Amino acid sequence: MLSPQAAPVVEATLPAVGAAVGDITARFYDRLFEAHPELLRDLFNRGNQANGAQRQALAGAVAAFASALVSHPAQRPDAMLRRIAHKHASLGIAPEQYEVVHEHLLAAIAEVLGEAVTPEVAAAWDEVYWLMANALIALEKDLYAGAGVRPGAVMRPWTVLSRRLETDDVATFLVRPADGGPVPASLPGQYVSVQAELPDGARQIRQYSLSGHPDGALQFSVKRVTGTPDGEVSNHLHEHVGVGDTLLVSHPFGDVTLGGGDAPVLLASAGIGCTPMVGMLSHLAATGATRRVIAVHADRDQFAHAFRPDLHRLVGRLADAEAHIFYRNPVGEWPEHRSGLVDLSTVEVPAGTTAYLCGPLPFLRSVRGQLIEAGVRPADIHYEVFGPDLWLGAGA
Repeated sequence: MLSPQAAPVVEATLPAVGAAVGDITARFYDRLFEAHPELLRDLFNRGNQANGAQRQALAGAVAAFASALVSHPAQRPDAMLRRIAHKHASLGIAPEQYEVVHEHLLAAIAEVLGEAVTPEVAAAWDEVYWLMANALIALEKDLYAGAGVRPGAVMRPWTVLSRRLETDDVATFLVRPADGGPVPASLPGQYVSVQAELPDGARQIRQYSLSGHPDGALQFSVKRVTGTPDGEVSNHLHEHVGVGDTLLVSHPFGDVTLGGGDAPVLLASAGIGCTPMVGMLSHLAATGATRRVIAVHADRDQFAHAFRPDLHRLVGRLADAEAHIFYRNPVGEWPEHRSGLVDLSTVEVPAGTTAYLCGPLPFLRSVRGQLIEAGVRPADIHYEVFGPDLWLGAGA
């Protein structure tokens, strides 16, 4: 909660900060990487920095937190904070790194807004920052304790047991601790961070969803990213990592996980967003779930659809489950009402359904709106965005 002194100042200056937040974050990152080039080399996603997506993510997180404090002074936006905390924990972010961000972020605000940043304004935004930072530090401390790891030491060497191509551009890696130690527990829907040493010596990190729950191992799947720029880590994993190689992989983290109970569940995904959904379906099948399960997937066509056989196999193992697949440009004959974008008016959504969504933001917005129209409570719709992470996160 903001102090009585800071609250009116933040409320009055929030529009100005919001309007300049793009310039503020650009200046922040310039300062940060000039002082600490190792952070760009070994922590931040260089691809998202190059195309500006990471900078927008930081701006959105800080502005959203300040806006929430002003709009609901008695509440803390814990859902947003938990998501950031899990991303940070998967990267091993340590409390002292918040001091570094503080130094350069507050200096960037002062540089961009100039004389408008009076001592009173600076103190108020300093309070916003530390409310957010200290909340994250506390959440991350609990996550590290629960995982039995220390900040900065969440990665351990894992050996690649197998590598399987799901499609031309999606590969699944099965890994086991290189030291023969136990595989950490994971929840369906979680992800791991994978660190790859690239040819220029950079140690870039990305998050990949767990796409199954094999005994004595972890399984994650990687889609090759092409474009401007190409995905540094995804292409490296596709081209240079095979059976017998060693990867640095984190403990599993992630706050969007499959809940228990008997309520109907709907799993909706688009493209490579199918990976956590396959993990959830694997768990449901392995535990003999009898709840109603509806799997909805959208993709370009049959050949781009990763885990297509697994989707049908797992749905077939469940007592009360069905799959609905939508292809934008299907190859050959395909039901007309399943061509194009996801249309949930063709799907019966039972009362009391809990939904889990994963995919790009336009897909999430569309499906979430359709679910609400179908009577699903907003509180029962959980989602994971495949794109730039919030704040200090790397690209998933």
